[in-house]
Amino acid sequence: MRQGSCHCGKIAFTLAAEPTEAIECNCSHCSRKGYLLAFFPHDTLVLTTPRENLATYTFNRHVLQHHFCPACGCAPFAEGQGPKGPMVAVNLRCVEGIDRGALTVKQVDGKSF
Repeated sequence: MRQGSCHCGKIAFTLAAEPTEAIECNCSHCSRKGYLLAFFPHDTLVLTTPRENLATYTFNRHVLQHHFCPACGCAPFAEGQGPKGPMVAVNLRCVEGIDRGALTVKQVDGKSF
């Protein structure tokens, strides 16, 4: 079980999954935010702060609801529908104790989507 949060702590969560791989996408949104994303079934992420603390941004096809903190601006995760059902895309830069060197990081050409 890992802990994650935005910078100020207004959004906090537990992650009941151990990330081994992630993506770095070159689309305008991901590159501006500096995302390092890992995808999991929706029930592996549990908010430990009120859902009302989330602000949400969608763009393009509105497939993902990108959640961010209105106080500090950090964007710790997104929610959406994946091929196998509801999923979360967790920004691993907002999760404690992640060893980036131990992850397999795939580069995604999101500019071409």
